[in-house]
Amino acid sequence: MTTTPRRATGRPRGFDADEALDRALLVFWEQGYEGASLANLTEAMGISTASMYATFGNKEQLFRKALERYDEGPSAYVPLALAEPTALGVARALLAGTIRTTTRPDQPHGCLGVQGALATGDAGREVRALLVDWRKNGFARIRERFERALAEGDLPAGTDPALLARYVAILQQGIAVEAAGGVDPAELQELADAALRNWPLP
Repeated sequence: MTTTPRRATGRPRGFDADEALDRALLVFWEQGYEGASLANLTEAMGISTASMYATFGNKEQLFRKALERYDEGPSAYVPLALAEPTALGVARALLAGTIRTTTRPDQPHGCLGVQGALATGDAGREVRALLVDWRKNGFARIRERFERALAEGDLPAGTDPALLARYVAILQQGIAVEAAGGVDPAELQELADAALRNWPLP
């Protein structure tokens, strides 16, 4: 008596979860959360929808993992920038890192944290909230660094660290939006230099 071979289940042969996540990150980065369909994602990842759900969960869970990967990779300049010895050095490094990350020719332009939230309807409410918290966390880290700079005498007395941090964070977001629109990196750097020209010095 012969039996029909059982079809293999689980991940397809050669499936690399890290590589698939990197590809999903690029889709979300380029198309935003709402614009990235399951068909787009699975085609880019080279896996079936069933494999995607089994490995990463649903689309929202996949986006959360992609955002974590973004922090570990393209956005990894942030902790290095915050470690600069002066507040002005921190601001310069943050803006320079934003320009590099949002204009590289081998990846989508703009910022995943900005692009991902575009045009999210009711179905994307949780992702929109996630990205609001992500940006708030980025602002809080800058504010805490500038609070330390004020305590150390690196910023003049009377400086508002929260206002200064908001200024830098808004500049980063503005740079990301302009980069997504195709503005040249050199022009963005000129903008960053001009924005920091009147930085408060002790």
